[in-house]
Amino acid sequence: MTADLQSLRQRINAADERIREHVRQTYLEHSPLLSDLCAGSVYCKLENLQHTGSFKLRGAFNKILSLSETDRKNGIVTSSSGNHGAGVAYALKTLKQSGTIYVPENVVPEKARNIERLGGQLTYFGTDVVETDAEAYRFAEQHGMTFISPYNDLDVVAGQGTIGVELLHQMTSLDAVFVAVGGGGLISGIGACLKTALPGIEVVGCSPQNSAVMMASVEAGHVLDMPSLPTLSDGTAGGVEPGAVTFELCSTIVDRWVSVTESEISGAIRLFLAEHRMAVEGAAGVALAAFQKTSTDYAGKFVAIIICGGNIGRDKLQSVLSESLTPGPAKPAPGR
Repeated sequence: MTADLQSLRQRINAADERIREHVRQTYLEHSPLLSDLCAGSVYCKLENLQHTGSFKLRGAFNKILSLSETDRKNGIVTSSSGNHGAGVAYALKTLKQSGTIYVPENVVPEKARNIERLGGQLTYFGTDVVETDAEAYRFAEQHGMTFISPYNDLDVVAGQGTIGVELLHQMTSLDAVFVAVGGGGLISGIGACLKTALPGIEVVGCSPQNSAVMMASVEAGHVLDMPSLPTLSDGTAGGVEPGAVTFELCSTIVDRWVSVTESEISGAIRLFLAEHRMAVEGAAGVALAAFQKTSTDYAGKFVAIIICGGNIGRDKLQSVLSESLTPGPAKPAPGR
């Protein structure tokens, strides 16, 4: 295990050098309100302020820059529920390359339009990201193009892990990190980076109860094929590809899992908007809500919460805000 994580850490360090000129080192903001919940020090890593409004840009750039010039010219294919597609589209436009981006038919409209604004060519297929991934991979194989998985690729994982590199520079002490989990690329990269530097750190995986496929799969000991219910956290929604490299990484890296309800997610989004004056997407709300739910377990600790993205649609945000005009923290309770 240690050797595997050290190898991944080396890839993360290489990724950090490779993509540094193309991505922002995002701001780490102290949260007085969240700190008060645990009488500790809580900081929010603002990936919502990254180019394209999401951390996904990091993995996209690292993967594309890792390819040979010939592979890039042959074309890129990817699949995405929105943010990864936007990251790939941004990277391709920056590097003057072309590609096709598959999205599920139920993709959030604002995220689809964002991909198109960045120059991405969209193809709609399926209603679950696993179906969309499989079709995009089939198309890439058929046309001799390179498929870039949103999470099932160590170069993508390494790119996301550069957030961990930044955290190590930005925080002198760190006891726990809260990360939203879909396919597991983000938590695998960040967790591998931090655990090789801080072996005692607690890596907390956060999932919406309506779509906690990776969490349930790790608990079962194998990847599960299970349905997902609608969730505000569309960025983490859907299944996990069988044989995904992130399954073993999550099984090794994640120390604790916390699931949250839709009400807790919406409450966390409202709280962050009220306290930090920023609208964040559902996946970021998942990590925030998971901390709120377990805050009393981190008394006196130094905690980082990954605010993974800010791409929330106008209608969805209006719906969240209409639920309550008075934001407030969720009641602390033991996490799963």
